[in-house]
Amino acid sequence: MSGFGVESDSGRGLGVRAAGVRVRLGGRHVVDGVDLHADPGEVIALVGPNGAGKSSLLAALAGDVPAEGAVEVAGRAVGTYRPVELARLRAVLPQKAVLSFPFTVGEVVRMGRAPWAGRPERAEDSAAVAEAMRQTETAGFADRPFPALSGGEQARVALARVLAQRTPVLLLDEPTAALDLRHQELVLGTARERARSGAAVIVVLHDLGLAAAYADRAYVLAGGRVRGAGPPAEVFTRELLSEVYQHEVEVLPHPSGGAPLVIPRRPSV
Repeated sequence: MSGFGVESDSGRGLGVRAAGVRVRLGGRHVVDGVDLHADPGEVIALVGPNGAGKSSLLAALAGDVPAEGAVEVAGRAVGTYRPVELARLRAVLPQKAVLSFPFTVGEVVRMGRAPWAGRPERAEDSAAVAEAMRQTETAGFADRPFPALSGGEQARVALARVLAQRTPVLLLDEPTAALDLRHQELVLGTARERARSGAAVIVVLHDLGLAAAYADRAYVLAGGRVRGAGPPAEVFTRELLSEVYQHEVEVLPHPSGGAPLVIPRRPSV
């Protein structure tokens, strides 16, 4: 696999920096004054209840929505890049992939190589596509039409397209939402592997257990603001999570010393 830990002119590496980010939608700030950074080699989780601003923040980091404040990718303001330049630096997985034509799975994954057209990296196309399909376990149905797949299969193909892009920044919006337990672990394990190869990975997650297990740091959002940031073992506290999610939870140590377990408190039945 290609390494991604290349230093930019700023010396910060090919990571992401955000300061005072605000996104206004429908007459209100859905993201309101967020500071964030993701460095090469890190998996960063964005967690919080529905409507917390996670997806809007991710879109601002990607340069896909207008935002106040500062957002930098590879030490340069995200708005100063041409679209093709930005596509060589960051790949974005949206919540839902929609295709209007019955492309095959292999064709969809190969779309991730489009930013490298006319460049020496184009020689890596076949290897990048094969690796991405292996990592997402999609090679077995490469010739099937994308619309004929199940929701979970489509989600894995969409991720394969993003991985084939081979960018130093990955922005993933709920990549595990449609997946079974095995493939949730597969996807987050792949994100962890990309980080070990030098990528900066930012992932929106609803599953706090997955965030605790795979993220180096987590940002807990509510009402468009960051309510806590740091290693999950430090910021996933009973008090904070119960307040943010407006539901009592318990945070328990893992019996084998792994990531903490976050369990909603339920009435006796």
